[in-house]
Amino acid sequence: MGTAVTYERQGQIGVIRVNNPPVNALSHAVRSGIMDALATAADDASLAVVLACDGRTFIAGADITEFGKPPQAPSLPDLLLALDNHPKLTIAAIHGTALGGGFEVALTCNYRIALATAKVGLPEVKLGLLPGAGGTQRTPRLAGLPAAVDLITSGNPIAAENALSLHLVDKVVGENLVDAAVAYGSELVEQGAQKRQASTLPLSLTTEDEKLIASVGAKLLKKTRGERAPQRILNCLLAAATQPFEAGLKREREEFMACLADPQSAALRHMFFAERAAGKIDSLPKDTKALDVASVGIIGAGTMGGGIAMCFAQAGIKVTLVDMTDEAVKLGLEKIAKNYAISVKRGRLTADQTDAIMANMTTSSNFNDLAHVDMVIEAVFENLEVKKDVFAKLDGICKPGAVLASNTSYQSIDAIAAATTRPESVLGMHFFSPANVMKLLEVVKGAASSDTVIATAMAVGKKIGKVSVLSGMCYGFIGNRMLRHYGREASLCLIEGSTPSQIDSAMESWGMAMGPLAVSDLAGLDIGYKAREQLSAEQKGDPASYRVADRLVEAGRLGQKSGAGYYQYDPETRQRQEDPAVMAIVTEARRELGITPRQFDDEEIVNRLTLALANEGAKLLQEGIAQRASDIDVVYCYGYGFPRFKGGPMHTIESMGLDKAVTLINEFRDQLNPEHWQTAPLLTNLVANGGQLADYHRD
Repeated sequence: MGTAVTYERQGQIGVIRVNNPPVNALSHAVRSGIMDALATAADDASLAVVLACDGRTFIAGADITEFGKPPQAPSLPDLLLALDNHPKLTIAAIHGTALGGGFEVALTCNYRIALATAKVGLPEVKLGLLPGAGGTQRTPRLAGLPAAVDLITSGNPIAAENALSLHLVDKVVGENLVDAAVAYGSELVEQGAQKRQASTLPLSLTTEDEKLIASVGAKLLKKTRGERAPQRILNCLLAAATQPFEAGLKREREEFMACLADPQSAALRHMFFAERAAGKIDSLPKDTKALDVASVGIIGAGTMGGGIAMCFAQAGIKVTLVDMTDEAVKLGLEKIAKNYAISVKRGRLTADQTDAIMANMTTSSNFNDLAHVDMVIEAVFENLEVKKDVFAKLDGICKPGAVLASNTSYQSIDAIAAATTRPESVLGMHFFSPANVMKLLEVVKGAASSDTVIATAMAVGKKIGKVSVLSGMCYGFIGNRMLRHYGREASLCLIEGSTPSQIDSAMESWGMAMGPLAVSDLAGLDIGYKAREQLSAEQKGDPASYRVADRLVEAGRLGQKSGAGYYQYDPETRQRQEDPAVMAIVTEARRELGITPRQFDDEEIVNRLTLALANEGAKLLQEGIAQRASDIDVVYCYGYGFPRFKGGPMHTIESMGLDKAVTLINEFRDQLNPEHWQTAPLLTNLVANGGQLADYHRD
């Protein structure tokens, strides 16, 4: 059986133990070991067999590092066939998490016992896959079709007690799981319990079930914007309810293999690994220890500062929220309380939970109240001089060793740090609005930021539930520096002949959560307008890239907040609709700049916007602003609505082929503005040498 799986007898009960740290993934060694153990148990004097795992969890899923590689027997379906046909009673003993293939193993056992702290689920949809070893066929036979639809299409795990109520688990215990499982096996034997196989349980399709699947299918089409795995899951569940078990298994395997070959799954698996890699900082010595952060000060009680405060308070960290006046902090706290009241109304939190969170917050209009906090995050106006003034004050107030962070979106961390006598304690922590919802946190390393401070910011990000990505120092860091080029191409497509609705619908059909012009309306067109007022003509760049936006602001069209921007907005529903007045402004801007409009197709719009992002991303990578290409993908998928099933902008061009991407960029250079389309040298070099972005590391 090898070291990954062992087998022993405890009286009349055989016990198979899996030990494949860290999460007991279903590797080839584990599958082979369980097969051998089942064969041994079939021939010995045991009357029942318990399948348990050492370490912190039951089998947490398949070994996804094996995906895409030649299959090695026994496959998971082979193993489950042997388990289903085993002559002895089988009991799965679940602790930690039984997910994906691990839960399919448990479902194939005759009975399941779990610790109260355990969770079970079938999260494959989050990797663009579906349960491929009977999960879509056994789950509805045990729990019913409605519960199976929710569990498998959401991919969210459920607690053991919930699983018990759905008949996915048969017994829940508080401790001593293996002993309890052995005792449970003996009890079942003494009772003469039958080999209960999920595969033999009846299931039929009711009229209500048909309506449910149709309704869920329609909702998923809208919510997932083109992901194919959710619809394939519904096909499998429909097969479970209308076909014999073996036929349903065959359909499930066909749909699973289609998912596995789908580029969407490759992209989602890329993002799975990218998110985990983002937390690793190559330049940090391995013995670098993060500081303990038990208290945080937030400067600025507006929308951003309040959202940041919520993140920390929800994580159990004491927060002091500071603004210039008592009235400002009072209004900020009231807005936070209102947000939590909405969460209670929607059932996301209980009143007791929100009371406990709010108890972690205190407010002040006096900077001196930040003297003893472990970390301060500044979230004031996006003005360098204002921020420098704030940090100079903090320098004289905060205790030695306190981390001083700026939530700036663009400004120089080095200039801000220079306003203090402790630049090594200063860094950027760029949250995304709304901060209590958006998962991305850009941690920006200044020239003097210490290893300890960087490690602390990354650790804090994890503690408050963020996906943290390290960025070097440049204007706009990773995300906003790239966004300028994305926005530029959207604006140019508009003034060169497209319309706002065509541009946004092209990007949304491709998979973006919102089109670029709709996003601009949501954020407020006046933000960019005010930022441009501080720039020289040379810094602003091509007038065609901002002329329409400027004219809209000057016409009082600031976006959703004024009821009109690139679109007109319904005051009640916020629904957008096209407005002829916008195209009149566009037409006049074209006339001023001598631009003759032309026809656009959606493919050109998508290519121009996505390649502008990726080309700038390659420059960031080569400059060392980003550690790795996958970090850039994490930034865009978690902070800018880039579809995860596309894998981020860098994965997108890797998937299309870097040679094709470079060819298109060069065509845009020749056909459009060569200043806008300077091909990143890194891309040219990788194409010339047959390299990949995924393997690139800056020397």
